[in-house]
Amino acid sequence: MSNSIELPVPESQVLGTHQFEGVLFSSETETPVNVMTGETPEHSQASLEDAKEFAKYLSAKNDKPYVAKKAPVETQIETQSSPYTGCVFFHFSIVGGMEMHEAFSAVWDSPEYTVDVTDDYETGTLTIRVTK
Repeated sequence: MSNSIELPVPESQVLGTHQFEGVLFSSETETPVNVMTGETPEHSQASLEDAKEFAKYLSAKNDKPYVAKKAPVETQIETQSSPYTGCVFFHFSIVGGMEMHEAFSAVWDSPEYTVDVTDDYETGTLTIRVTK
């Protein structure tokens, strides 16, 4: 199989269905709790609808689908941020590294490939399907 775009990984690694479990914000996303009060700080309180709307807003402003990726508790505490952050669907922390990030970016931008992205915020799973 020859492709006219250069991919940082073999094409066979990109083609097909890829599932990334537990990467999206979900109702199971861990949030910090103040040990003195037993309450979750206001900045870490968010609903699935908040996350979905945020991702939808970012997607509308860009030419690629964005998702609400869960933020680590440490990040929520250190930056006093929400329990999710918006990023492009092929963010390196979701797809397992920079090579796959670059590969998914390349196929998204290429007319030779079709990329379907399905975000399931109930389970926190992102599914990427790439066909040629």
